[in-house]
Amino acid sequence: MKGNPKSNNTTGLPRKRFYRARAHSNPLSDSHFPVPTAPSEVDYASHYPHYYPSEETYNENGESTIDSKVAIHKPQVKKIQFADVGCGFGGLLISLSTLFPDTLMIGMEIRDKVTEYVKERILALRETNPGLYQNVSVVRTNSMKYIPNFFEKGQLLKMFFLFPDPHFKEKNHRRRVISTHLLDEYAYTLQVGGIIYTITDVEELGEWMKDCLARHPLFEAVPEKELDIDPVVKLLSSATEEGQKVARNGGQTFLAVYRRITLSE
Repeated sequence: MKGNPKSNNTTGLPRKRFYRARAHSNPLSDSHFPVPTAPSEVDYASHYPHYYPSEETYNENGESTIDSKVAIHKPQVKKIQFADVGCGFGGLLISLSTLFPDTLMIGMEIRDKVTEYVKERILALRETNPGLYQNVSVVRTNSMKYIPNFFEKGQLLKMFFLFPDPHFKEKNHRRRVISTHLLDEYAYTLQVGGIIYTITDVEELGEWMKDCLARHPLFEAVPEKELDIDPVVKLLSSATEEGQKVARNGGQTFLAVYRRITLSE
């Protein structure tokens, strides 16, 4: 990290001013980035080298080489269980990484510069904290289109949607990351008992997300008494750049946390 003008000389962490991007991106536009054809094709070796180390192989000339993708085609002993959709600068991921050190988690971000920042942040933290942050990674993708490409049925334990783009105009509500049809996909990837966490500082959007979740037959609200003892809940507003900004400005946040259930008989 030393000598990199984009990194802090003391901490080695990347400096946000070199990775700034527009606050939001149109999720319905066509973007060009690699997408796995199926969850079994997710390159776990590149995301989590501590758990999926590269293996030595040989090329056609009999020469030793390292194939970082060998682990893709082997049974995955550990799978991603937390997904932070629209992870921004990765604040929540970094906090969750040490809170749940044995759980693999990934941030999904559509903006290229922001994704690059989170990658550099994770690499720097791994370098300065040996043994830590090996369970966290990030990928540039469009989660509104490709969630099923990354996760199998019932794979996830937690999904996070923190301060998503409100898309205020009614004609753009179809771009919102929480909607009835997208909840079908999220329900597919969440195991029964898995939890969706949403938070926003826009009251109308908060009501929208809560209403979508409340009306969906595969989700039920998590009781307040459970939220009070859930260590994740307090991070929703404190760990992210957006949440910290709302707190500094004395703003209000609107929380909706729902559990994946089975269909009622």
